[in-house]
Amino acid sequence: MTQMQMVSAALVNRSAHAVFGVVSAVDPVNHAIKVKIQPDDIETGWIADVGGVQAGDLRIACPSEPGTHVVLLPIEGDAEHLVAIGAVFDTVVRAPVSPLDGSVVQPGEMLIRAGCGEPPASDALSSSMQENAEAGWCQIGRQGVTLGAGTSSFVISQDEIVLTVGSVRAVLSANGLKVFSGDIQTDEHSLNNHSHLVGTQTTGGPVG
Repeated sequence: MTQMQMVSAALVNRSAHAVFGVVSAVDPVNHAIKVKIQPDDIETGWIADVGGVQAGDLRIACPSEPGTHVVLLPIEGDAEHLVAIGAVFDTVVRAPVSPLDGSVVQPGEMLIRAGCGEPPASDALSSSMQENAEAGWCQIGRQGVTLGAGTSSFVISQDEIVLTVGSVRAVLSANGLKVFSGDIQTDEHSLNNHSHLVGTQTTGGPVG
């Protein structure tokens, strides 16, 4: 019985089935990739990249980079016709960390982050990936939506909108607009530094 099971397992492994692979080349114009199938490290020809979103005239695309860990599926069981159906995180390319709170997102949240660091080349799997602190990101959660890039962020929540750039913060709520650690300026005037002429004299700065 054990021998028959071994024979059956060998036959199954010879049949075309879903496998893991590592992207080795990218053609972003045609949204195509070449993949080295693991663990044999056999490279495919050009195949369809992981699909984004296509609904009517709405399209979202995020081409894979060399080093991306993907899942390959044979079309109609034909090992000569593969398509990448998804990218997966692993011990090398980990899930992105939210700049909002420094942790990975939890169920019920979504994080889109650029600048996480390019996956290492196949011959340098132990190399560390350098994050780009200036890259853009977007996080959607139960408490609201946050957009950010570098030291700037834009937070929309149920009862207020907060815009932060460096140390300057502006808060818009039902009570009005408040600006902290900054100035409000037009082309000619400054709210913090403006003064008025009274005859030939000049008033002091604004109070209250």
